[in-house]
Amino acid sequence: MDEKDEQDAKGGGESTLTVLVAMGANAGIGVLKLVAAIFTGSAAMYAEAAHSVADTATEVLLLTALRRSDRKPDRQHPFGYGKERFFWALIAAVSIFVSGAVFAAYEGIRTMFGESEEQTLAWIAYAVLGVSFVLEGTSWLQAVRQLRNEARNDETTPLRWLRETDDPTVKTVFFEDSAALIGLLLAFGGVGLHQLTGSAFWDGLASVLIAVLLTVVAYILGGTNKGLLIGRQADRKTVYALRDALAERQEVEQVVDLLTMTLGTDQILLCARLDFDDALDAASLERACAAIDADLRERFPDIAEIFVEPVPRTDKAIRARVLDRYGTAGAERLRTGLQRDG
Repeated sequence: MDEKDEQDAKGGGESTLTVLVAMGANAGIGVLKLVAAIFTGSAAMYAEAAHSVADTATEVLLLTALRRSDRKPDRQHPFGYGKERFFWALIAAVSIFVSGAVFAAYEGIRTMFGESEEQTLAWIAYAVLGVSFVLEGTSWLQAVRQLRNEARNDETTPLRWLRETDDPTVKTVFFEDSAALIGLLLAFGGVGLHQLTGSAFWDGLASVLIAVLLTVVAYILGGTNKGLLIGRQADRKTVYALRDALAERQEVEQVVDLLTMTLGTDQILLCARLDFDDALDAASLERACAAIDADLRERFPDIAEIFVEPVPRTDKAIRARVLDRYGTAGAERLRTGLQRDG
């Protein structure tokens, strides 16, 4: 097993652990919340039970994503199955909305505008919410631990890693658990205000707010996975490092065009159009392409496939496509390797 395989196995194992911890916590919490909802008649507790059901279903989908995305490339899928992780994570985001947010909104509106229901055995709700907070907190801490480790490995901040990551499993669990902790506080407030005022309106309002919270999380996660499924470029740091690695080779006169796409978690497709030294003959050009392939694979373990195309820098059609894609400033950075921060 080479270094990349070892890193992938370690990362995949930690992601699986994070998902399993979250799934176990949510399944147990969901049962407790449902029992509390039945005894207390609280709309917020019913909403939280639906929230836990949605989260548990999400974790099942994420485990499916982890298992299916690790399959090796084959004849029908020569670029591998990496994007399956993005697909199942997108379905998980839809699951959060459909099975969690919709039910919570319905239950909250029904309680707010229906006949007022008497609250009973509120202490059960408080006890379940307290236990749930501890269990959800344990799952959240595991997600934060992996988030920090991943950010440290990529030499970036946790917040930036969340914005740019191509691993939807960790991001999904982190946002899920964060929403779960906030949802528990909302439910606690709803139950407490219902007990203090005798009005079920506050209980229903808490349920509606939980629905809004789940909708926001589903929207964020759905947008992330949509972008990855469509075909997002590699992170800027990697793109510019690839550009510099190509430009510094003696055989290359200029990097004319550079395209990358995320094929899966830690899997990059690279297409490079290069203006080679005109003194190279056909055999030398072939050897140069092979050497570039080997060098880049060694320096950038995340690269899954490399395509190198020799082109003249003066080709107007290619130049026009580069300008259309990156703009004048981006094309100039590609050509010269100027300061690229931002």
